[in-house]
This record gives sequence, C-alpha cells and structure tokens, in this order.
Amino acid sequence: MKKIILIIIIFLVLVLSTAGVLLHCGVIWFNNPSIEEYPVRGVDVSSYQGIIDWEKLATQNISFAFIKATEGSSYIDPYYYNNYENALKTDIKIGSYHFFSFESSGEKQAENFISVCAKTKNMLPPVVDIEYYGDYNGKSPDVNLVQSNLKELIEKLENHYGVKPIIYATQRSYKKYISGSFLEYDVWIRDVYTKASLNDGRDWTFWQYSHKGKLAGYDGEEKFIDMNVFNGTKEEFDDYMEQ
Repeated sequence: MKKIILIIIIFLVLVLSTAGVLLHCGVIWFNNPSIEEYPVRGVDVSSYQGIIDWEKLATQNISFAFIKATEGSSYIDPYYYNNYENALKTDIKIGSYHFFSFESSGEKQAENFISVCAKTKNMLPPVVDIEYYGDYNGKSPDVNLVQSNLKELIEKLENHYGVKPIIYATQRSYKKYISGSFLEYDVWIRDVYTKASLNDGRDWTFWQYSHKGKLAGYDGEEKFIDMNVFNGTKEEFDDYMEQ
C-alpha cells in the first residue's frame, strides 16, 4: 500500500512539474478564449519585443495593437516611432499607451504623451496603463493622490485628442484605484489566470488574457508577447473604431 501511495505522489509531482514548465514556457496558458466568442484579437508591445516585422505580425490574425509610447513625465519608448510608422503600413488598427507613474503629476505625464503621439485619424483611443511596479508592488500609493493625478492626465488627453482614453489596469490596481470610479471610460483589464470580470460589475472593452503569447515577427529580449481580445464582434470593433 505504501508503495502505491509513493508511486501516486511521484506521478502527481511529475504532472505538476511538467505543467509548471509548460506554463512558464508559454506552451499552455491559464486562459485560452475561443475565437468564436472573441474573434477580434490583438497584442500590446514595447521595447521588450525589439524590432517588429509588422507585415509578418499582420498575417497572424492580429486585428489591433497597442504600442507603448511614454512613461511618467519624461521617458519615451525607444522603439515607439519605428513601431508606429511600420504598423501604420498594415491593416492592424493601432493605439498608443502611456505607463502611469506614481511619482509624477498628471499634467507632466500628459505633456510627455502629447509631445510624442500625434493626432491621427482611425486610431484606437490613447491608453493610460496603471499598475504596480518596482517598490510599489509592496506598498500602495495614496488612493486620493493617484486618482487625482490620473483624472488630470486622462482629462488632458481627452481634451487634446477629442476622445476618451482607455484605462488599462491589473485586477489589483483596478480594485484599488478604478473600481466604482472613472465610469465614463472604457476599461482594458489584465487577467491572465481567469476569465475577465470587474468587481464593480461594469463591462470591459479589452482583455489582456495572456502574457505568454508567441508569434513570429519580433526579436527583442522578451520572447513572449501580450495577447488581448476585444469584447465584441468584428462589426462591433469596426463601429468602435469609427467613434
């Protein structure tokens, strides 16, 4: 009996270890939303993906892409202009995103983004990405201060571009800073473990369902690429682009 139990334990350890390796390597994912339910697929990219062959990316059922442009009050992604110019040559619908800093005012962050990202027709709305980073993973900045700076940032972007920005958040940052607030703005939620849902009951517009995607066409230090879906049909996505 003890021998049988030992064999079972060894078997379970091997199964769990194999699953862990496959998850780490991006062979299997926690989430794999069906193409029937979410036919509009996309990616988000930054300097981590290096030089991107956008023509090749466009052949892999990619309808949209969010490209990192800026971060905080002064940082500019070194690959942004190259990504932006080459993505425009494809049929991929693109948008630009700003990584929110807990250390800079909303005004300064808006100025940074606006100085880099031109007003262009047929673009996805600008995105503000709010998530924990660095030392802030262990401590949460003051809610009122963060919401005040975020409000200032997105209002300035809205006034400049004439469209309401999208707010990107992880489940943790959403619950802390966005839940029940900023209700007039679309949400792009990151949930790579379970099907996307928001704790305040509102609908999401985009869902980052995996950070372990693998596609052909990039050569950066990061071998994976973030995978996303739009919450709607292809026709609804076309309508969304025309807003």
